Amino acid sequence: MSAPECKSVYLVDTSTDPVVVRVVGRASFQNSNCVRDFIFEMIGRDRRRFVFDFQQCLSMDSTFLGVLAGIALELRKRPPDGSLVVSRVGPRNFELIRSLGLHRLLTIDCGELPLGSPLADTPLEFKKRSEVESARLVLQAHENLVTADAENQAKFQDVLTFLRNRVAE
Repeated sequence: MSAPECKSVYLVDTSTDPVVVRVVGRASFQNSNCVRDFIFEMIGRDRRRFVFDFQQCLSMDSTFLGVLAGIALELRKRPPDGSLVVSRVGPRNFELIRSLGLHRLLTIDCGELPLGSPLADTPLEFKKRSEVESARLVLQAHENLVTADAENQAKFQDVLTFLRNRVAE
């Protein structure tokens, strides 16, 4: 079920290897938690290869990109090594990925590869989180961005300070 306020949906196909996640609409702090939860559930089931298809992605924010960074970092920690490919990324989204240094962490495929089976796509369910839980997710995502590229520390210093204070309350 998609969240009406987000007008976005993540369609997943777990019948393939790699697991395919299609991003439809906006990928943001409002809807990133279900993607994170889903991928970590798949990792718990020993799935290690993932492709995110961005052909229908309108935009993404730093929280969503931080979630992707966290997934890529986690995949590197767990043997056997996994992979996270972002595919069919448009010019604007590619520039966002590059500006945060994630092109060094993720595999980027800008081709037109047919991925998975659209008939097998299942929408992820958006779960309402408390304000503090949401702040923790956003904080963790931005800390992931700093781990991925130290230059992001300066970019997100104010956000990190604000969120650390918010979750400490």
